[in-house]
Amino acid sequence: MNRSNVLQNQTVNFSPWRMLSWLFITQVSVAFIGRSLAPLGVLIGADLSLSMAQIGMLPAALFLGQSLASIPVGYFTDLIGSRRVLLMLSLCLGISFLLMTFTSAFLAVLFLITLGGFGYGSMHPASNRGIIYWFTTKKRGTAMGIKQMGVTFGSALSALILLPLANEWGWRPVQFGACLLLIIIGILAFIFYRDAPSVTSAKKIGKPNQLLPSIYMMFKNKTLMLVSICAMGLNGSQMALNTYLVLFAYEGLGISLVLSGVLLVISEISGSVGRIVWGIISDRLFDGRRIIVLIIISCMGLFLSLLVAFLPHGTSFWMMAIITVFLGFCMSGFNGIWMNTATELVQREYSGIASGFSITVGSFGVIVAPPLFGFAVDRVGSFVFGWLFLAVVMAIVLVLLFYTMRIVNNAGMK
Repeated sequence: MNRSNVLQNQTVNFSPWRMLSWLFITQVSVAFIGRSLAPLGVLIGADLSLSMAQIGMLPAALFLGQSLASIPVGYFTDLIGSRRVLLMLSLCLGISFLLMTFTSAFLAVLFLITLGGFGYGSMHPASNRGIIYWFTTKKRGTAMGIKQMGVTFGSALSALILLPLANEWGWRPVQFGACLLLIIIGILAFIFYRDAPSVTSAKKIGKPNQLLPSIYMMFKNKTLMLVSICAMGLNGSQMALNTYLVLFAYEGLGISLVLSGVLLVISEISGSVGRIVWGIISDRLFDGRRIIVLIIISCMGLFLSLLVAFLPHGTSFWMMAIITVFLGFCMSGFNGIWMNTATELVQREYSGIASGFSITVGSFGVIVAPPLFGFAVDRVGSFVFGWLFLAVVMAIVLVLLFYTMRIVNNAGMK
């Protein structure tokens, strides 16, 4: 009876929405640092004398670290819960990017970004597992959308705050201060966040030596594998957009650097709105059916990539701003739906490793797409083929999603 009262009091004192607020705050802070590579890429590239392809390697290194960390961290999160992982990932990302401000060697920068990617990639399994345990299925899409909004919101803040400050004072001192802020927020999250009471009573998935069988089980889940492969294309397109939007607007369209940075802010804010709106649409209009929403998003991405590919030099800022709203809404707004899909295809005791597995597979798109986009621009001397490359990627994703939806419908799943 006493234990029941304790659990009830914990549920009251640590409500799902209060815990979501800490997941959101931490997610914003992690994205504020990790996603700063996109807006600061112009300044970092100028400081280190980097080519377009090398600038594309900066976010690729971040997501290489994410791909290497996601599965083991997801499994580890299933064993110990989200709270301690939130602290560890904040320290890992914050310290790595802080050290990056002290070097000018390109390879050293790539190494530290990759190391920081371990922390960045740990955020998704930790936060996704928290949402799976704190929220019911009917509220999970909205909650996941709010949490995932933290990624684009943090990225928008980095473009809105870090880029102007770095343009004035240099990217190194600005990045240094931002990293200190992340470390402080990570400590606060560890103090105030709690895992759901049901986590403590949930059956653990096994001992550490069962990691490989758990990974093998994820590989055997055909639907999870297909969704993760589709995420490769969606993630790659999103990161190519984030990495090159400022450069495309500045060099390809002739828009000023400041206004080009504003376009990235618009894209990320639109993505933030999209992550919530797509979650609500999935929960309320499609009764939790996630695949159909991903299909709609991919159709929009295909059309918009073709549209942007043929925009002429001298296109006005306002015209590009309108297009950017829709680009961000779809290309940066899909992540919550993807995370829900991945975690709902397995038992919730496996939600951490399922998130990690899907993120690992999906991260390969982020590693490959930005450098390929930049390589196409470097070789041809035009952004047209970069955007056409994204259009082809979205077309392939559409074909795979329709095939996945047929499997899901035949199995009677969502």
